[in-house]
Amino acid sequence: MGKLLKKSLSVPDETRPIAKGKVEVVKLDDFQVIRNTFEPGWRWSESIKPIAKTETCQVPHLLSLVSGRLAVRMEDGSTAEFGPGDVGVIPAGHDAWVVGDAPCVNLDFGGSKVYAKPAA
Repeated sequence: MGKLLKKSLSVPDETRPIAKGKVEVVKLDDFQVIRNTFEPGWRWSESIKPIAKTETCQVPHLLSLVSGRLAVRMEDGSTAEFGPGDVGVIPAGHDAWVVGDAPCVNLDFGGSKVYAKPAA
């Protein structure tokens, strides 16, 4: 039987600074949750690509948008835009960017162990 765990995103276990934003990580045994805060003008291909060293984001995301807007374009050309209250799965192979003049805050329950960490 597992144990009950509780932590707060207000006190992250790790903060990964990125250009035009930050990634806050809370570790819960085998799980991790991240809160991404992306400022207006943030774009994966400009802010994270130099860290990941891949042409597109290769991390899958299980995402819940808290505030702001986020657009995503997959390698196949398909697109989606997320707003407050939206949830979604974003597979590996995408670019993403903040839409509008408000910061985008989202919770990611997917690839948080490697997202915005330097490539090995």
